[in-house]
Amino acid sequence: MNDIYYIIGCSYAGKSTMVRSLAEKFDAIECGENYQDFILEGLDKDEFPNLCYTRDLQDWKQFIRRTPEEYAAWIEGAKKECEILELRILEDLKKQGRRIFVDTNISVETLKKISDKDHVLIMLTDRETSINRFFERPDKEKQFIYRLLMEEPDPEAALARYRRTLELIHSKESYDRLLDSGFNILYRDESRTIEKTRDLIAEKYFKLQ
Repeated sequence: MNDIYYIIGCSYAGKSTMVRSLAEKFDAIECGENYQDFILEGLDKDEFPNLCYTRDLQDWKQFIRRTPEEYAAWIEGAKKECEILELRILEDLKKQGRRIFVDTNISVETLKKISDKDHVLIMLTDRETSINRFFERPDKEKQFIYRLLMEEPDPEAALARYRRTLELIHSKESYDRLLDSGFNILYRDESRTIEKTRDLIAEKYFKLQ
């Protein structure tokens, strides 16, 4: 998969923005956040129970009322299922003969097997920012969850519970796994423009002109 470039990392690091900007610059295929959702409708719930949980959910209040531990376990399960779907989708997309930029759920362990250092970038921000600024984006899915939390009988308690979930997802162990992966790492820098960050990634990390 020599023409596929993967960006992984934490929330609020700018992954989706960079994938979109890189795809535009190089006239490439953009696989943004949750790009595998277009095939959710046809999934077997026995094979993909975590992804089908939200697909088949009738009451979204049930979704946000799970314990932080239940929510974090679901996230981990969904990531593993997304990896299976992503590998299938990318195998098909590469037949188009174009570069592909991916905001991915594929694990660092799998990326080591299918890619190399010049095709993978880890984007990070500090854990506190990932947790506390999680909802400070126009992302419709995140804003939907935020509205649900604010509609709870005790919005502050609901938001605190969700922040606890984010703390579990963005644990020190998960950060250390990324830091020790051997792949290049780029930290979010608010002083850089989107264009400067994109060009830095293209030239320094992905070796693209």
